[in-house]
Amino acid sequence: MIVERPSAARGEVDLGWLRSRHTFSFGHYYDPAWMGFGVLRVINDDTVAPGGGFAPHRHANMEIVSVVLDGALAHKDSAGNAGVIHAGDVQWMSAGHGIEHSEYNGSDAAPVHFLQIWIQPERLNHAPAYDQKHFAPDARRARWATLVSPDGADGAIAIRQQATLRATRLLPGDAVAATLDPARRYWLHVATGEVALGERALAAGDALGFIVEDGTLELRGIAEASDVLLFELPT
Repeated sequence: MIVERPSAARGEVDLGWLRSRHTFSFGHYYDPAWMGFGVLRVINDDTVAPGGGFAPHRHANMEIVSVVLDGALAHKDSAGNAGVIHAGDVQWMSAGHGIEHSEYNGSDAAPVHFLQIWIQPERLNHAPAYDQKHFAPDARRARWATLVSPDGADGAIAIRQQATLRATRLLPGDAVAATLDPARRYWLHVATGEVALGERALAAGDALGFIVEDGTLELRGIAEASDVLLFELPT
């Protein structure tokens, strides 16, 4: 089974300081057909203007992963974590039994573009936790780099769910493949650029969900530098 989610069909919010596209229902955007994909609950494609940001607000029982695509994102939370993450950085905050945090553009001059991802945790009411790491885009050219995983192996960030997030960067002509496990489900999200999956072209914001008996996913870069995320999720 393949689930198609074209970029243009996503929910849209424009508040001036914030431009956001929602792959799944979030905030004022509600579509009962798009409440998530398994434990993957949110992919928000956010661009925040200089000086803009999200005031302190509270979350609980969600694994929140932020992937910065361009610019700088400032973070502060009630557990005492604070800092600025830049393009290539990945931030994980496990909201656990409850945490308050804020996120602002870390630059006074340039917008910040990032993906905020929510994954439902395997168990509820952990203590909140936080981590961030840098994953150089050039180091994942035409190969899959693991950003988050259940065990944090190979330098990934360990999260509290049996889910793995991998990323690759493809330049025109580059190719990469991934073997799909029939015991898992997969969500492919094109963050930037344009890639080909067989004869199907996918542009920035396009996504596909897979539940398969077996098979291999083969991607090829088409135009400019393209960043692609692949979620491996429990069924």
